[in-house]
Amino acid sequence: MSEPRDQIREHARRLLDEGKVEVIIGYEKGSVPLQSTPCFVRDADNVERLIWDSTCGPNLAKYLFDREGKTGIVAKACDARSIVVGIVENQIEREDVVVIGVPCEGVIDLKKIDAVLDGKEILEASMDNDKVSVKGDGFEQILSKKEFLCDSCISCRHRNPPVYDILAGDELEETKESDEFEEISKLEAKSPEERWNHFSKELGKCIRCYACRNVCPLCYCKECFVDETMPSWCGKTTDLSDTMTYHIIRALHIAGRCVDCGACSRACPEDIDLRALTKKVEKIVRELYDYEPGLSLEELPVLGIFEQDDPQEFIK
Repeated sequence: MSEPRDQIREHARRLLDEGKVEVIIGYEKGSVPLQSTPCFVRDADNVERLIWDSTCGPNLAKYLFDREGKTGIVAKACDARSIVVGIVENQIEREDVVVIGVPCEGVIDLKKIDAVLDGKEILEASMDNDKVSVKGDGFEQILSKKEFLCDSCISCRHRNPPVYDILAGDELEETKESDEFEEISKLEAKSPEERWNHFSKELGKCIRCYACRNVCPLCYCKECFVDETMPSWCGKTTDLSDTMTYHIIRALHIAGRCVDCGACSRACPEDIDLRALTKKVEKIVRELYDYEPGLSLEELPVLGIFEQDDPQEFIK
């Protein structure tokens, strides 16, 4: 059996040659070590640009929203789940998308590697199974890939795309034993004052660059609430009150929709603990409605429907 990368290229070439898609959205090698970047392949002769490895972190579903024409897309599990959410929310036409699903063992967090290297610049890097080799000016180091996975990948219980048209690679065994809410439980155990201090410290670092919003595939509104001026829902300053209002409202907007792909955390230049908010909201939705977004094309968004027996303890 060939490698997933080779299968992706083979399927991409066939889809383009047969005219079944106009473009393939996938990953290619980035301009710096250990970073891949989204690429758009329109010519079958260019499919060799496509790669697949543990650097393929960007959630490519972002590029399907508002896109017209037949599109092929390389999708790991969280990307595929985002695509499913987009379809059930009537933002993506299912018949216009060919999903090349790829089982995923997790993507590396370059911020974690940078922290260990303490500012040393990586000039060369390679990956071999579970090892990451990095080289720079005067140093060479071999790292364990498992120790540098993104937090969202460490707790991920869905390694295989739930929906796909073509599968590149063998399905992986799902990790059912992981406690994906372990960190949230620790936060919940703190006092209200301690939780307030935690979020004040984290969100106080925000510079309002909106990278988290811009990279999130499910922040697809034509005009974000934070950009509206008539009326103005949220202040534009970096004052803690304005910043908290922005992050809390965004977390509520993706409630029951976020698939914990980790794109927002990877994009944040201030390394803010954004998952503490989104994962807490996910936990609430799971407990109240026993619902995980993006797993089924048949299941409607949990907060887009109402049932007579829905919990209503909040109504006084």
